Amino acid sequence: MNALLRAIAATLFVALATGVHAAWDQAKAVQQGLEQVAAGKDPTPGPRSCFWARGPVSGDPYINIAYPDTATFYWAAVFTIPAGAKLRIEGRFPHSRYMSFISYDEAGRPIESVADYLIKPGAGATNPFLPNADRSVAQRDYSLEVVDARPPAGQPVGMNLAGTTRDRLHTPKYGLSPGQQTILYRIYANDRGQDETGGAGLPEPVLTLADGKVLRGIQACQPLRTNQPLQLDASAMAVPMGKYNELLEAAKKLGPFYPATNPPTWYQQLDREALYGIYTGTPPNPNARPSEGGFYPNLDNQYIRTILNRKAGKVLVLRAKAPSTPKTLAGDAKMGTGDLRYWSWCSNQGFANTRVNLCVHDENIPVSPNGTYTLVVSRVADRPRNAIKECGVAWLPMADDGDGAVDDDVTVLQLRNMLGTGDFKHAVQGVKSQASMAQDMGEYFPRATYLTTSAFETAAPCLIERR
Repeated sequence: MNALLRAIAATLFVALATGVHAAWDQAKAVQQGLEQVAAGKDPTPGPRSCFWARGPVSGDPYINIAYPDTATFYWAAVFTIPAGAKLRIEGRFPHSRYMSFISYDEAGRPIESVADYLIKPGAGATNPFLPNADRSVAQRDYSLEVVDARPPAGQPVGMNLAGTTRDRLHTPKYGLSPGQQTILYRIYANDRGQDETGGAGLPEPVLTLADGKVLRGIQACQPLRTNQPLQLDASAMAVPMGKYNELLEAAKKLGPFYPATNPPTWYQQLDREALYGIYTGTPPNPNARPSEGGFYPNLDNQYIRTILNRKAGKVLVLRAKAPSTPKTLAGDAKMGTGDLRYWSWCSNQGFANTRVNLCVHDENIPVSPNGTYTLVVSRVADRPRNAIKECGVAWLPMADDGDGAVDDDVTVLQLRNMLGTGDFKHAVQGVKSQASMAQDMGEYFPRATYLTTSAFETAAPCLIERR
């Protein structure tokens, strides 16, 4: 038995929630959408407004695209600030682990993030995302200016910039005249019992026209042209099928299951060329900007990912040390601190699909007394009987149709690390290069192997009655 199997066999059992996977019936969803329209309602679930008209994006049954984390909700606003006008966003801080506003260009590349803790609260209000802040405070208003300009050069990304604030979000126009602007509003890990908005509702646009007239909410949508068609690069939300097939052909030259390997090979999310290099074997540009090459990625996160293939094994098992984070699901009274603000694992379909299967995040992952965790990834039919929360094991599903485009056996597995602190050197944010990843992350680096269902059941016995 190798070292990984011995470590798995030694896993202690912590009964924490791990999430439940339900099969997605597309035909049923379409029928439900027709019924909703007949009843005078939107065909897709979740709140939206004329400004935040696109969303919410999350796992099924919400809009599922661009690899959302299933513990989150995203909304997109697409608009054009009229000449001479000024726009600000007013809202209330949600009851959640995290929220942010991030601007993007036409290729889905992030421009600037203004995360929760950077936003100044309104007069007499409290920002509940600051360390030790009262998370249940009633006065939680804020406002944020949106400007048609690029942010200052050299802004750090992915790290917790403690002690700084921002009162504006730089959102430059792109595309055909008069130009288009895009912002994504994100909420992560709502407190239990809260709705999709974390109990805060959706933020409201406030537009001041050149003549001084102030328009708020629905009144601002028409002059902002919030229902305009998207001006997007074809690869902003997914790799086009032609390019994806080209990448698969290149991968065949490097191995029968490539880019899947055993043990798995992990890749940083850098620019789009680095993503393509996963298939072609081309080394990434050492100067590439972290996170940029995803599909509307979150600048406050940095990611590593690998490609899994059931032809190499039906069950993937990985083990690593767990970073510490605030505990918020139960509605803790004070905002805590930790190595990271948030981290999660997500099982996804392929890059031509960008659908998430399911995610499991820090508070929902069983962690043993020595600080380690075990994650199993398999199809539902191959799930080991002991890959359950009661046995101290987190589990994620592979989709029965694999990458959702070409190969039924392929899954993309991705780790998110959010807002690492300067004191925590082993976050994904601290990875210096592809070659140094395991050394840079240390005990927090995922070490993984493929097993059979029975091998895992043997390696990690669940002796609940004999504790």
